[in-house]
Amino acid sequence: MARYEGLFDALGLREWCDADKTEAPMSMAQLLAQASGGSEEATGPVLPFPSLDTLNEACARIGQTRDLTEGIEQGFLAIRGQLKFVLDPLTQPLSWMLDGALWVFETAPWWFMMPLLILVSWFVSKSRGVTLFVAFVLFFFAAIDHYNVAMQTLAIVFVCTGLSVGFGVPIGIGMSKSDTAQRMIVPILDLLQTLPTFVYLIPLIFLFSVTESKLFGIAIILYAIVPVIRLTDLGIRLVDKDVIEAANAFGMTNRQKLVRVELPLALPNIMAGVNQTIMMSLAMVVIASLVSAPGLGVLVLRGIRNLELGVGIVAGLGIVLLAVILDRVSKAALARVDKQRNTH
Repeated sequence: MARYEGLFDALGLREWCDADKTEAPMSMAQLLAQASGGSEEATGPVLPFPSLDTLNEACARIGQTRDLTEGIEQGFLAIRGQLKFVLDPLTQPLSWMLDGALWVFETAPWWFMMPLLILVSWFVSKSRGVTLFVAFVLFFFAAIDHYNVAMQTLAIVFVCTGLSVGFGVPIGIGMSKSDTAQRMIVPILDLLQTLPTFVYLIPLIFLFSVTESKLFGIAIILYAIVPVIRLTDLGIRLVDKDVIEAANAFGMTNRQKLVRVELPLALPNIMAGVNQTIMMSLAMVVIASLVSAPGLGVLVLRGIRNLELGVGIVAGLGIVLLAVILDRVSKAALARVDKQRNTH
């Protein structure tokens, strides 16, 4: 006998509970108790927590936990068509950008792409040590026949990081200018930042085909965009109020203050956000390989799936090296910006 039947009887709800009573499927605890030859009440606590499954045993009108999860699933599937109709055209350019970047990085010959990446790292960082390290890593990838998958990973990171910064900086600026906008957006950022990485993929799999690049592109952007938004907002809010008052005294418009005063002073924080966005994009690329994202993450999954220790370790080392060069280049660029600002 269910332990909470007396409670519903005392409240006069027995007739309501038994109305349209049907035989509900057994819960997992009941199945385990039946398989062990005993009863769940005999082995369970004297007064279990009144969870949905426990209360359902005493009152059939109260749904089980499986009803809650099934309701969420059915609700999502009910609006899936409308969501897909709206999101498909909006997100299709992302697929084109990812497919285009992957095509360029895969088809460009090594003797063109490697010098180009080395020159870009020198132009951004102006650091001889960082540039030499980038050259070493690229030649290392080529020497161990991981050059193509490394280029695939870089292509995805470049596109997703660029879009994250392109959307994140304006959102951060808007948050810094409006306390209301900040209060509305911060809970969303908290959700995106704490949601487990695998959970990002679950609704996207139902919305898009696994053959579409935007499936993993959206997951990477949602995961990586948070730092650049937060640090852009923080950087502008930390600009010295005396500097803002001086700009007002000179008669600057809001746009002039933003472009000439606030953004330059907030640039170190913004660049720190870009650095974190790059790292998070690279981390999510590995998870996104579960849904057809190409690159080094595929080799990591192959090592796990086939128990190929060497393949997994070498691919993981490659991801570490990519993370290091991206981190060093972005930090060298940040140090260069700080130095130029201090000299002026």
